[in-house]
Amino acid sequence: MCGIVGLFLKDKSLEPELGNLLSDMLITMTDRGPDSAGIAIYGAPSRGRAKITVQSADPADFAALAAQLKDATGHEVAVTVKSTHAVIDLDSAALDETRAAIAAINPRIRVMGAGDSVEIYKETGLPKDVVSRFDIRAMGGTHGIGHTRMATESAVTTLGAHPFSTGADQCLVHNGSLSNHNNLRRELKREGMAFETENDSEVAAAYLTAEMAKGKDLGEALTGALDDLDGFFTFVVGTKSGFGVVRDPIACKPAVMAETDRYVAFGSEYRALVNLPGIETARVWEPEPATVYFWDHDKAA
Repeated sequence: MCGIVGLFLKDKSLEPELGNLLSDMLITMTDRGPDSAGIAIYGAPSRGRAKITVQSADPADFAALAAQLKDATGHEVAVTVKSTHAVIDLDSAALDETRAAIAAINPRIRVMGAGDSVEIYKETGLPKDVVSRFDIRAMGGTHGIGHTRMATESAVTTLGAHPFSTGADQCLVHNGSLSNHNNLRRELKREGMAFETENDSEVAAAYLTAEMAKGKDLGEALTGALDDLDGFFTFVVGTKSGFGVVRDPIACKPAVMAETDRYVAFGSEYRALVNLPGIETARVWEPEPATVYFWDHDKAA
């Protein structure tokens, strides 16, 4: 049992409130999984710039990171520390080179996510503590997803917390359990995918990354997951401009959605949505089994 939330904003006037709204939604889900929590926030990208969110159990590892990366790559970067995480701002052309340099400089520094717009913060502990530690309430953005975990498939660690990010500006949160993740992990490794954990949810994230690398959009990749992933699952997934939801054909994991002209929201339970603006007039429904729901800012433009 885990708790999932997601919020996709249509109304730009709500963007400064994204972190605050998501924080309240996630904290409401605490009793669905108290061992770890995480949030991904998607902000408006800056032309020619990218960012990498990294984590270390010892934040002292970040003290010389900007200088170390300049020595290793020749590129200037800016490092903003938030507790056990830091966000590296850099030229988008240097993203892959910088990510490789981080692993060489200090293997204790782990990449949580990277891309033009996403920042991912996750740690062990209660949602309220994770939200406070990383000052999530102060963050604005266009859309975001969150998760509070009750571990069933792997250890309670920072890397085992959700969201899982296996591609640029892509991440996934999951409630459920996959039965074919070991076989699928082996297949994806043969295709060149790398894994940080033994968590089944990371396999689901990697599957979607691999499918999207073949040219599919998020909606098409989620449709393929219905055939290729076995088990019980509710997925909420974010991309640079998109937000998707899918439940397995049995749909035994709870889920509810709400839509107004200002936002689309997801919660494992309705109580996660009750404080959203205008929820009293929202269209509220339970997502159908084996049905993909997909919104995209770029396609709406």
